[in-house]
Amino acid sequence: MTRLPPIDPAQLDTEQRAVYDAIANGPRKGVRGPLAVWLHRPKLADRSQALGRYCRYDSSVPARLSELAIMFMGRYWLAEYEWAAHKPFALEAGVSNEVIDAIRVGKIPPFTRRDEELVFAFLTQLHEQRKVDDALYQELVEEIGEGGVVDLVGIAGYYTLISMTIKVFEVPHPPSVAPELPQESN
Repeated sequence: MTRLPPIDPAQLDTEQRAVYDAIANGPRKGVRGPLAVWLHRPKLADRSQALGRYCRYDSSVPARLSELAIMFMGRYWLAEYEWAAHKPFALEAGVSNEVIDAIRVGKIPPFTRRDEELVFAFLTQLHEQRKVDDALYQELVEEIGEGGVVDLVGIAGYYTLISMTIKVFEVPHPPSVAPELPQESN
């Protein structure tokens, strides 16, 4: 059960309605999960959804690599909602079942594509060491460009915000999908 239930669309004030309509009428086609939580603070919802729209739909990072990064972030945070929401997109974008399953169980995936291996290594190093060494940075720049690396950091940051929202407000995974991520230990 979520700690902060979504606001009934019939009860939205003018500011909330504008943000709700922008999200619902955009590429997401609905206001769900963490975006529904953010409606409690419409300015946060507006700015965050705009960043998310850029990261998801307009970034220079190809969809396959972007979805790989999103899967990484969902697993890192054990954000079941995010995992369930993006797994179909990752598969559709060309991330293999083997890679997704390895991420899910916390293993290094059996990559067959160098760009995926570099994105995974970059995110792993960034989260484990809170920095990225020069060699890996340069190799990733050569693979996806400087702009791609900037966008990748933006994607990781945005999906950290998404995952934190899911975790703090206990946004449940979609009811139509069985949980797949390991349970957290207390």
